[in-house]
Amino acid sequence: MTGALWVVGLGPGDESLLAPAARRSLEEAEVVVGYRGYLALVAHLLQGKEVEAYPLGAEMERAQRALTLAASGRRVALVSSGDAGIYGMASLLLELWTEREGGPDVQVVPGVPALAAAAALLGAPLGQDFAVVSLSDILTPWEAIARRLEAAAIADFVIVLYNPRSGRRTWQLQEARRILLKHRSPVTPVGIVRRAYREGQQVRITTLSGLDASQVDMETLVIVGNSQTRAGRGRLVTPRGYRRGR
Repeated sequence: MTGALWVVGLGPGDESLLAPAARRSLEEAEVVVGYRGYLALVAHLLQGKEVEAYPLGAEMERAQRALTLAASGRRVALVSSGDAGIYGMASLLLELWTEREGGPDVQVVPGVPALAAAAALLGAPLGQDFAVVSLSDILTPWEAIARRLEAAAIADFVIVLYNPRSGRRTWQLQEARRILLKHRSPVTPVGIVRRAYREGQQVRITTLSGLDASQVDMETLVIVGNSQTRAGRGRLVTPRGYRRGR
């Protein structure tokens, strides 16, 4: 029997933003594997299926289990929040899959990424080139993260900060702010979005100098504007440049 394996991005959490292809993958799967918090977002779609829930931090175990199940002939969905290819499970799963021989093909099913959800709630902060940086130094040395922040700040990218702060990682956001302030105005607009399109959603606009780390956690995305980003009527806009003509 031939198995199947989908790596599914669930989007930000609101069912209306679950992509049709992602929904079909969940419907076709016999077994759904994932972090228990993400599985809770789609629990109503998983009735009658085998569900294998894992704690936070068990990424390797999840990926290996999904591969083993699919190799045995099962139809398996491995889920991530947002888009599975952006700081999600797709890269790890494909790393392991490419080292194996045989087994079913892997399909990565895209989802609405957290950065798109946060940007939509803020307005249009990503109208120009932007850089995405994770502040988590669990898998990436802080020295590398700091270099990337510095380069993005110098190049005047809008900067999207993933994983800005957690219960154990409390200093990284303030250090990132210090690095950015070397190259950005203190009044640079900053958007803070927590739990985008989920219960308890919070959207705030502040400045780089006013960025308060105590308002930020692992469920938050921070978007730092560039030199052209403007705040107005409760929204952020980074002009694409159409009004200047061609």
